[in-house]
Amino acid sequence: MAIDVRTITDAEVHDWTRALNTGFLRSPVVSDEQLADRRASTDLDRTQGAFDAGRCVATFRSVPQELTAVGGTPVRTDAVTNVTVSPTHRRRGLLTRMMAADLTAAKDRGDVLASLIAAEYPIYGRYGFGPATHTVEWEVDVPRTGLDRRWSGPGPEDGGGRIDLVDAADVRKVGPELHERLRARQPGVVDRDERWWRVNTGQIQHQGLPWEEPHYAVYRAPSGEIDGLVVYRSDQKWDDAQPLNTATVAQLIAVSPAAERALWHYLCSIDWVLKVRSGNRAPDDLLPHLLPDPRAARIVAHADWLWVRPLDVVRALEARTYEQSGGLVLEVADRHGLAGGRFQLDAGPDGATCVPTTRSAELSLDVGELGALWLGDASAVRLASLGRVREERPGAAATAEALFRTARRPWCPDVF
Repeated sequence: MAIDVRTITDAEVHDWTRALNTGFLRSPVVSDEQLADRRASTDLDRTQGAFDAGRCVATFRSVPQELTAVGGTPVRTDAVTNVTVSPTHRRRGLLTRMMAADLTAAKDRGDVLASLIAAEYPIYGRYGFGPATHTVEWEVDVPRTGLDRRWSGPGPEDGGGRIDLVDAADVRKVGPELHERLRARQPGVVDRDERWWRVNTGQIQHQGLPWEEPHYAVYRAPSGEIDGLVVYRSDQKWDDAQPLNTATVAQLIAVSPAAERALWHYLCSIDWVLKVRSGNRAPDDLLPHLLPDPRAARIVAHADWLWVRPLDVVRALEARTYEQSGGLVLEVADRHGLAGGRFQLDAGPDGATCVPTTRSAELSLDVGELGALWLGDASAVRLASLGRVREERPGAAATAEALFRTARRPWCPDVF
C-alpha cells in the first residue's frame, strides 16, 4: 500500500507522538500529560506524518522563528524540528517528501531561511542546509585555574557589580528581556517565546521528561541592571568523604564582558565544586582566557550546531552587514528549485544590495554552502580548497572571505 504523507489531525496527535518517541528511542507510551502538552504546543498545519496502513511511521514539524543575522537584524525563519522516521520505514523517501512540502510552504509564506539542529551530519545537506554555527563544551579543572577560591563577588578590578541567587519565577520575569538584549547583538541567536521560559524553568514539565530544579544566579551591574544569567546543576559525587562535584551549566547569558567574567568566576568558586562543564558555547568563547591558566579548560565536545537553508537569496544577503565593502556575482545552485539563480551582491559594513543579474558568475556554490557562509562562520577560501565552491574568477573566494567572515563567530545557544 502507498504510504500517505500529510498534515495530521487532532485525533492523530497521540499516534504521531508515539512515532516521535519511537524515533527518538524514548518509551513509546504516551502519557495523558505528554499528550496534553503536545496538543497545546503544536500547530497542526505545520505538523506532518507518514502513515502506513493507518499507523504513523514518520514525523516532521516546523515552527516560526526569528534568527539574528550579522549586524543584528532578526530574519524570518522556518525552524524544522521533531524529524523522525521509524526504523521499519527507512530509505523510502519519507523525509524527502515531508521536507519538500514544508520548504515549499515556507517559501510561499515568505520565510527567508529554514533552520534546524542536525542530529546526524550527512542527512540535511541534500536538502540545501549548511552548517552555519558550531558549538564547543569545555570542562574546567577548577583547582588548576589559578582563581582565588575565596572569591565572594566581583570587585572594582572586575568592573564591580554583584552576583545574586534568584528563583525560577524571577528568571521568567528578567530572562526574556536579557535574552532580547543578547539576540540584538549576537548573530545566530534565535528568539524565545513565553513557553520556552516556562519549559526551561520547570513550570511546564516538557513532554513528560524528568525535571531537576537547577540553581539560578544573575549578575547585576553597578547600575543595578541585570547583565547576566547562569543556570546550572550539580551532581553529588563524593569519594572517601571528599566532595568531587561537577557543576554543569544549562545556560549562561552575558551581555557584557564584566558579566561573563563574573559568572564564570562565581561558578569556579562554589564550595565542593572541582569541575565545571560549560554547556553549549561558541568556539571562540572567552571562557578559557578568563582563567589565569587557560589550560585548566579542555574541550570535551566540538560539533556543528545550527544549520541554515536560504529560501530567498536576495532578502537573506540584504538582511546582514559585511566586514568590508565589495562586490561579487554569485551563481547559486538549488536542486530543489527554491532559491537558485545568479545574483550581484554589493555589500559593506552598513548593509547590502542584492539583485538577480545576467553578468558572468565569479563564484559558484550550492545553496547549502551559501547557508554555511551566511552567518560568517564558514571560510569561502577553505570551501574552495575542498571543492565545495568554485572560483569562476581567480580571487573570488578571497573576496567572499573578506565580505562574509566575521571577527567573532556566530553562536546559537538553543536546541529546538
